[in-house]
Amino acid sequence: MSHREYAISGAGLGLRRALLGPLHDHGPLPVDFMEVAPENWIGIGGKLGRQFRWFTERYPFICHGLSLSLGSPAPLDERFLLDLKAFLKEHQIRSYSEHLSYCGDDGHLYDLMPIPFTDEAVHYVADRIKRVQEILEQRIAVENVSYYAAPGQEMKEIEFLRAVLDEADCDLLLDVNNIYVNSVNHRYDAVEFLKALPGERVAYFHVAGHFNEAEDLIIDTHGAAIIENVWDLLNVAYEHFGAVPTLLERDFNFPPVEELLAEVGRVAELQHYWLDTGRKQIAHGG
Repeated sequence: MSHREYAISGAGLGLRRALLGPLHDHGPLPVDFMEVAPENWIGIGGKLGRQFRWFTERYPFICHGLSLSLGSPAPLDERFLLDLKAFLKEHQIRSYSEHLSYCGDDGHLYDLMPIPFTDEAVHYVADRIKRVQEILEQRIAVENVSYYAAPGQEMKEIEFLRAVLDEADCDLLLDVNNIYVNSVNHRYDAVEFLKALPGERVAYFHVAGHFNEAEDLIIDTHGAAIIENVWDLLNVAYEHFGAVPTLLERDFNFPPVEELLAEVGRVAELQHYWLDTGRKQIAHGG
């Protein structure tokens, strides 16, 4: 079990534009923090900008990027990084993360493409992450992504992920749902993969729903409720790493706010169980 200081705590919810009104009208929300994609909010003013600030003034926020394209052959967009740096400061964003993938070369593909699991790619991506951290003047976290093919694979996914984290000296956004999705699609043991991750680098967890395309193919959609197998894996993650801050992602197909908040509440219940368990173990010298 890892012990580290986290930028946020508890159970959070991803803030999407479609949720601005319903969440605002709900009144005080039983969420500990929120997350947004900065690309959706940088430079946004007027009514939308005021609605966004209403939330950032009341809840701790973190940012999860969509377009930095860490694995892309195209140069890093350093102009965007400077805009991002100003945005993070303006809204007192606690931390920033990105996907360990790429989404374009000269143009955007609007999907997350897998970086080849090779030594060359480890060095290339780690150098780019280090440059991002240098410009932002802060550590970032990278997320283990869902992928559906592994072109040019020379090492296992877990080896690639650990190597990038070590060489870049960055943090990990551990997506529990992505581990489950990949374990089905690529036929590996989800718990074994989870426990091989470096707990001392974990910044927070993501948890989400997905779509079953076929018995052996799951698509990571963030458009459905979390299934029991993913809840079970999240429970294992808390047992192994402790009650790490956890964010519920939902990108479309939104249920009534109460249903979303009930999922956030279930995350919080699991966290409290493992916090209580940890305190009891300490009290009994365990």
